[in-house]
Amino acid sequence: MTETCSLADVVLPATSWGETDGVCTNTERRVQRLRAAVPPPGQAKPDWWIVAEIAKRMGTPGFEYDSPREIFNELCEVSPIYRGLDWDRIDKGEYQWPVPEKGHPGTVFLHEDEFPNGRGVFTRHRYRNPAEIISDEFPVWLTTGRRLQSYHTHTQTGRSQGIDYLLTEEALEVHPSDVDAWGLVDGGWCRMASARGSVQIKVEATERSPRGTVFASFSFNDVPVNILTGSGYDPVTETAELKVCPVRIEAI
Repeated sequence: MTETCSLADVVLPATSWGETDGVCTNTERRVQRLRAAVPPPGQAKPDWWIVAEIAKRMGTPGFEYDSPREIFNELCEVSPIYRGLDWDRIDKGEYQWPVPEKGHPGTVFLHEDEFPNGRGVFTRHRYRNPAEIISDEFPVWLTTGRRLQSYHTHTQTGRSQGIDYLLTEEALEVHPSDVDAWGLVDGGWCRMASARGSVQIKVEATERSPRGTVFASFSFNDVPVNILTGSGYDPVTETAELKVCPVRIEAI
């Protein structure tokens, strides 16, 4: 189980993506069928069944579903962007929403000519500093992100032998000049600290990181770099400032 599951009072066995039958809409608006490749093991059930059963046992009406077909067809009835689709149609092909009516071929390019309210408008904002800036105590910028070989926090891919072969552990990417200046060793260990805590992490000398800036992903729970990041956020988008965190780095 994951660390999150260890905090739960009840853990229900759910099917994985390869054991799931249903419909998926991806980030390019493509609606397509998902077909189970293998039967689910043991008592594993699909997510929709688990949610529906919990709702029914709590006395909540409206969850009397017997299949993903029923759920998707209901979605198409109430959502304008799916209105031209149904289970039988999506079973034969894939479409990009909006599909506003039966027979519509789907929309490959959204807003191909202009937006519904006219041309796009650029807005200008004056630059402001992050909530925290580098200082004598924390003189290095840490930026966090993802690794190509891992999906988010490693919970979905961490047990894959193939991926584990490609990415076995997390490392802090440091410019070679900074490795020398800070007394670090390529392949050695360092302690990275912010105003909120510290983590121990291996060092990787690489020119992918500019001088004065280091990078680490948040994929590995044994190196929880996001405990270092602050609570500041952009006031317009309300996006967390996970990419700019002042830290101090010491060889160990």
